[in-house]
Amino acid sequence: MKILALETVALWRDAGIDDREILAGQRQSGLLLDLVHVLLASCGTGLRDMDGIAFGAGPGSFTGIRVACGVAQGLALGIGKPVVGVNTLQALAEAAGAQRVVCCVDARMSEVYQAAYEKQDDEWRTVQEAGVYAPGAVPLLPGIGWLGCGSGFAVYRDALCARYGAAVGRIDDTLHARAREVAILAAPVFARDGGQSAELAAPLYVRDKVALMTHER
Repeated sequence: MKILALETVALWRDAGIDDREILAGQRQSGLLLDLVHVLLASCGTGLRDMDGIAFGAGPGSFTGIRVACGVAQGLALGIGKPVVGVNTLQALAEAAGAQRVVCCVDARMSEVYQAAYEKQDDEWRTVQEAGVYAPGAVPLLPGIGWLGCGSGFAVYRDALCARYGAAVGRIDDTLHARAREVAILAAPVFARDGGQSAELAAPLYVRDKVALMTHER
């Protein structure tokens, strides 16, 4: 099975995963297709050889997840293959390499996207569904031994640590979701049910409001 994954860019093959990553800020969306072409060429394969397209569906930057979804949908429609959208916070948990992970990503507007996951028998169990919260109002975590990760801890560390208390034992605020983890999480979905029609690809939004009104700033 071959899966092209978009968050950065990765190619899942039964023999392993090849990926490419570039941190280019706002320019990254314009470089995504170039990265796809470079990756496929370096692996000696083509887009039509893919069995499906996976993408980071969010939550996250509205622009970023719309671009990833749109590119995945366009590529999949072009080759007549299915898609799988992967929760970006779960991909972040996969990148963390820990058993209990609380993911907090800066959502701007003094809020974070937050979700908590626990790995059991090599599968992720959702302890807290993805939501958007003020840092001082995130849901409390059950038990101890949680790894806190994501950009939310870089921006709101003091407020999050005060809220979580002893439940969070370690923090890594440098981690971000990558296409490699998107591919890892998408592979069993493709294997189990084949993914979904490209026409159904959609971003995962957890809030509708994307900007503050003048009186709220």
